[in-house]
Amino acid sequence: MPVERVHWEVTDHLLHELAPRQHKYVVLIPVLNEGARIRRQMEKMKGLAGCVDLAIIDGGSRDGSVELEVLRQTGVRALAVKTGPGRLSAQLRIGLAWAMDEGYAGAILIDGNDKDDSSAVPLFIAALEEGYDHLQGSRFIRGGAEVNTPLSRHLAVKFIHAPTISLAARFRYTDTTNGFRAYSRRFLLHESVQPFRNVFNAYELHYYLAIRAARLRFRVKEIPVTRSYPLGDIPTKIKGWRGNMAILRTLLAACLGRFDPPEKPCAP
Repeated sequence: MPVERVHWEVTDHLLHELAPRQHKYVVLIPVLNEGARIRRQMEKMKGLAGCVDLAIIDGGSRDGSVELEVLRQTGVRALAVKTGPGRLSAQLRIGLAWAMDEGYAGAILIDGNDKDDSSAVPLFIAALEEGYDHLQGSRFIRGGAEVNTPLSRHLAVKFIHAPTISLAARFRYTDTTNGFRAYSRRFLLHESVQPFRNVFNAYELHYYLAIRAARLRFRVKEIPVTRSYPLGDIPTKIKGWRGNMAILRTLLAACLGRFDPPEKPCAP
């Protein structure tokens, strides 16, 4: 059920479809050189094949972690490999655009670094079935849990990131950096949202959609999830002072409405 891609901007990519669509919803898993982490995660997610489709959105990995035969054996329906410019948000645009073209009623996002307990996926599906449009996973609400979260990250989310987005959204979020989330089809395709724009390159899309959903009065809810960090080296794409400053600039821009689509001029 392809949609009319009016003014959609989707980064160049290669698409490998390994199986036909089987379910109403899809889990999109963005990865980039995740090595053994994504293979462990996919083994854990095998059991979800009976209720949701799985797709990998690769940012251009060079570590051999997303070989087609391995993905096929773990029940992955499709692999999209980004070949054009952009980072995380460019990957997400690829995956979400494909999901809309395929006619899915909603898409669930989960990072491919094996930090998240994917057993919460059915909770997201149930909430989408209830009519929710934006679902944010949270380790900080009742039923959620955090394991080995670095103190600096815990404090930044609790006292800077989440309060700032909550103020802009006019909705209380508790875990706004968590990539475990979901969107309904009607939200993604709404003319006042327009997520398929090149302005979304790095982490902008996550922040923008959380704010936009609440401001436009779509149905928004947090879902309890568990996020576990390994001891020792922390797998993250945000590194150093520059990386954190870039996140802060993106956060402020999203809260100030810099990524909102231009309003249509009034008819004469």
